Amino acid sequence: MLRAVFPGSFDPFTVGHEDILLRALPLFNEVVIAIGVNSAKKTLFSLEKRIDLLNKLYENEPKVTIESYSGLTARYCSERGISHIIRGLRSGTDFEYEKSISQLNTAISPDLETIFLISSPHLSHVSSSIVREIMINKGDARQFLPEKIRDLV
Repeated sequence: MLRAVFPGSFDPFTVGHEDILLRALPLFNEVVIAIGVNSAKKTLFSLEKRIDLLNKLYENEPKVTIESYSGLTARYCSERGISHIIRGLRSGTDFEYEKSISQLNTAISPDLETIFLISSPHLSHVSSSIVREIMINKGDARQFLPEKIRDLV
């Protein structure tokens, strides 16, 4: 059984994340959306709220599981029997950053593979940090959120 993890803070989960996840689903038997917990990072939404939103978004998708974790992603994957990490790339800068992390993950867990999916062109400008900034400043960010959860945030 091929299992993958799609790790991130998902604060908030955007249409860009949704695009990557939906394109990754046909490749795996299960995709775990793993919300990384970083106590040093200030978030807009609580961990519980993010889990709740993702559970609502994927309640009818049996191949998607929602979890949270802390610590190293490679260790989490090893403990859970997950063989692949899914990462979305919007730019060359993203690639350089993600390549380094991928190589470190492979050094920690040699059987762990990272799959890079390039964002769809019409979504390459969408990032959680920008959407979060719009929301903090009372702007309308609904176009950047998956339709099913737009009115829940």
